[in-house]
Amino acid sequence: MPTIADPRAFLEALFHVAVAAADPEKVLAANLPERPKGRTMVIGAGKGAAQMARAFERLWDAPLSGVVVTRYGYSIPCERIEVLEAAHPVPDQNGLMASGRLMAAVRGLTEDDLVVALVCGGGSALLPAPAGELTLEDEIAVNRALLASGAPISAMNAVRKQVSRIKGGRLAALAHPARVVSLVVSDIPGDNPALVASGPTIADATTRADALRLIERYRLDLPEAIMRHIRENSDAPPLPSDVRFARNEVKLVASAAVSLEAAAEAARKAGVEAVILSDAIEGEASGVGRVHAAIAAEVVRRNRPFRKPTVILSGGETTVTIKGKGKGGRNSEFLLSLAGGIDGLEGVSALAADTDGIDGSEDNAGAFADGTTVARLAERQADAAEFLVRNDSWTAFSRLGDLFVPGPTGTNINDFRAILIQ
Repeated sequence: MPTIADPRAFLEALFHVAVAAADPEKVLAANLPERPKGRTMVIGAGKGAAQMARAFERLWDAPLSGVVVTRYGYSIPCERIEVLEAAHPVPDQNGLMASGRLMAAVRGLTEDDLVVALVCGGGSALLPAPAGELTLEDEIAVNRALLASGAPISAMNAVRKQVSRIKGGRLAALAHPARVVSLVVSDIPGDNPALVASGPTIADATTRADALRLIERYRLDLPEAIMRHIRENSDAPPLPSDVRFARNEVKLVASAAVSLEAAAEAARKAGVEAVILSDAIEGEASGVGRVHAAIAAEVVRRNRPFRKPTVILSGGETTVTIKGKGKGGRNSEFLLSLAGGIDGLEGVSALAADTDGIDGSEDNAGAFADGTTVARLAERQADAAEFLVRNDSWTAFSRLGDLFVPGPTGTNINDFRAILIQ
């Protein structure tokens, strides 16, 4: 087996292979809907929505128009589809305006018309549309509480759908009687398309009672106006059995599972065996980091459960229950925790990154770590464990020059984790 002379370059190459497997033009080409008799209206939301829109334009050799919204800095030019920008992960006024534009775009269509919904991760924050008497500030409060709670994405979206005029299939209901085809890039563990971006065009069976149970389970501190709305509002999101969805279609065009398989195959071609733990790992980032570190240490010391050299791959979406006032995201927090468990081990290198190019609120997708990370921090009079307690993983890896900053990738298939053991 060959020795990987530059572990970081090897891990970064695997990341880019995983991202390329979800390239919008590649995945959309195999999933184009039939042309309608009438108009084609394209709508979309998410951190890869602009790239999906441009790819769809290139592939669709018929008239179309539309509007999509993406995160600030993620826009790319399109010819026939308007691209709007808004804030992520906390909604803002531009997101509220974008929601209005998407809802206006699908009103007044006929049964001969087609709505193509390009949906990917990040769409929940980019499409604020407070229901009833709620305000944008109320929806922002919900988002902040959810982000700090440590709740899994499925729980977050169950709550978001109850306080929105656009999520939970409501946007597709507005488009009736037009047919709606949703082309979804999944960033959700388990790949339930109704959970991606809180399912603006896809209904699910989540109820008000479910949302209230989740609020209690995760001890969410929400404004009284929000709680009153959820308890008393009778305008629940539509159910999948709603007749307005009878002609609609949902296609999952890209997911973490496919991308991890592509990365594993690339590693094997380089002479390194690859194993995929799971594409749907959830839980506290620091705890998941400790488990991955224990597996890596077992491989180093006892050559089990996998024989070295090997690269251990995993995906999914961890969470961070915020207790400190530091900077960082779930991938850098995972890595800082992992670094403590592999401290002093030779031949272990790791990369964890969000496939959309942004981890948390900074400009990095994630970071690199190895068996020297903790010691190198100590040389700089810094304690890795203290950084972890403060949720300040970004500062730790920034101090070492170990942040991974690929820039916006144009897709979002959740987290990518790779641990190389030589």
